[in-house]
Amino acid sequence: MTVSATSDDQGKREPTNQRKLFWWLADNPVVLKELRGRMRGARAFIILSVYLLLLSAFSSLIYVAVSEASINSGGQVTVGEIGRTLFGGVVAVEMLLVAFIAPAFTSGAISSEREHQTYDLLRTTLLPPLSFVFGKLSAAMAFVFLLLLAAVPLQSIAFFFGGVAETEVLISFVILTATALLFTAIGIFFSAGAKRTLTASVLTYATAMFIMFGLPIVWGAVMLVLDFSMDNVDTSAQMGLLYFTGLIISTNPPATAFTAQYLLLNQRAIGTFDYTLSNGDVVTLISPWIPFTILYVILTVVFFVLSVRRIRHVEE
Repeated sequence: MTVSATSDDQGKREPTNQRKLFWWLADNPVVLKELRGRMRGARAFIILSVYLLLLSAFSSLIYVAVSEASINSGGQVTVGEIGRTLFGGVVAVEMLLVAFIAPAFTSGAISSEREHQTYDLLRTTLLPPLSFVFGKLSAAMAFVFLLLLAAVPLQSIAFFFGGVAETEVLISFVILTATALLFTAIGIFFSAGAKRTLTASVLTYATAMFIMFGLPIVWGAVMLVLDFSMDNVDTSAQMGLLYFTGLIISTNPPATAFTAQYLLLNQRAIGTFDYTLSNGDVVTLISPWIPFTILYVILTVVFFVLSVRRIRHVEE
């Protein structure tokens, strides 16, 4: 004798799409496992403390150096310049630290499970690869986001000296967040396909360092070899060179941050700014932090999708 399940029983066993979405975002067991494991130990607090101590030390060194330069120059350095230099130095050091810390949280996120022989046990929970990768990525990004928020008070010290607006703090935070998102996604991508954490870490840091330092060096070498400049091309080619240069700048976090700050200080440009061509025509361009953010978010999604495909391929 068979008993047919009622609609209420089926509703209890089969969650609705809304419940599935909420579970995927809020009740993902991988997110809870990773965050609990990371925050319960002393490692997370040691990393946070060392991170803030390094930022504080560099901030103090920058302030002392700028103050000494002001004294040696007879007080020609204004208080606003001290604030801008201090703010730029803190953001630069924070970006460098994020470039080293963010990949560390994800480059071994999946490969370490294989090394510790817990990957198969974790996969027996029938957790979909999409939720599994999302859980690893979001747990790592949550801690990186905590590091970025913890550094905001140090950036805000520049307000005491002036020369820095709230918009600069907001744009710098967006650039740092987008950078951290991409680097954590790159770490997940290599960790999903590597059998060893060392291999994944080397590939992740090599890619991150190429993005941070390799791209500007390559572009600078190309500019020197080909002798590219606005003075060497006609007006019709200047537009193409402008867009291409903007694209190159938008692929590099330090170049984007420096250019965005320069435009804010000199043209008060947040979203768009005007550029005068050699023939006197004025064109309107987009500040590089906007295409930078869009590009890095798209690349994050691409690496996330590729990571999910790698997990599915390994399981097959």
